[in-house]
Amino acid sequence: MTNVWRAGLQRGRIELRHLLRSPKEMSGHLTNVVVALVIAVYVTGDVPGTHVPTAHLVLAGFAAYLLFQIGLVNLPQILVTEREEGTLLRLRATPGGIPAYLVAKSMLVVVMAAGTLALLLAVAALLVDGPLPHGPGGWLTLLWVTTLGLLAVVPLGAAVGAVLPNPREALALIMLPTMGLLFTSGTVFPSTSLPVPVQQVAAVFPLKWMAQGLRSALLPDTARTAEAAGSWELPMVALVLTAWAVLGFLLAVPLLRRAARRESGSRLSARHRKAAQSGALPA
Repeated sequence: MTNVWRAGLQRGRIELRHLLRSPKEMSGHLTNVVVALVIAVYVTGDVPGTHVPTAHLVLAGFAAYLLFQIGLVNLPQILVTEREEGTLLRLRATPGGIPAYLVAKSMLVVVMAAGTLALLLAVAALLVDGPLPHGPGGWLTLLWVTTLGLLAVVPLGAAVGAVLPNPREALALIMLPTMGLLFTSGTVFPSTSLPVPVQQVAAVFPLKWMAQGLRSALLPDTARTAEAAGSWELPMVALVLTAWAVLGFLLAVPLLRRAARRESGSRLSARHRKAAQSGALPA
């Protein structure tokens, strides 16, 4: 296990260097921050029943969504692309390959998520008087909700990436449900404005609880009156996110191992020929 962690951390550091040297990759994360700030600038008024600016609720919700997106949109796309390039095939011949690979990807995603979240909160605080945690308790809540939220979505993203067919279809298959959750989980407006059945469906998924936990850390305590239960429900936040983390870990490793076992040189060559042929066809 020591060798697995060492190999995973070394691989993670290499991938981080590649990320930081890729303007295209970095611009994607910066664009998400800019979109959140632009929306916050144009949102006016207060959250119903409170004196909390609606822009602060939007920024707290987008903070949760950015974490969710990195785990359940960016990570599956990375995994599918690397599977198509033969990475999983090479891992079959590497001792501790899959666990070390997961350690590296977890390190990459955690740094990406923490950096994006810190950038969003810092720039929002400077430019649009955005929300920041109040006191040590708020910072502690921000830390554990972010940690549990990533534990909930990163393994799940790895499991999703193991079963998606190819990079060309991956984005279409995961963006629609992700965008649906963005608008039904109370991230851009209070969930109490949604029909009760929609609230109940959204409560099954981690994004709703990630957003609620981050609102408890970033917004004043008076804002809890706008929540569906009239409180932050932090024990439920911890319970649901922990349950998703356990489920994700139980799914991710066997699914990635299964995907690696199914890989072969002939399968890889066939996929490359198919991709080349489809790219050569006229639009």
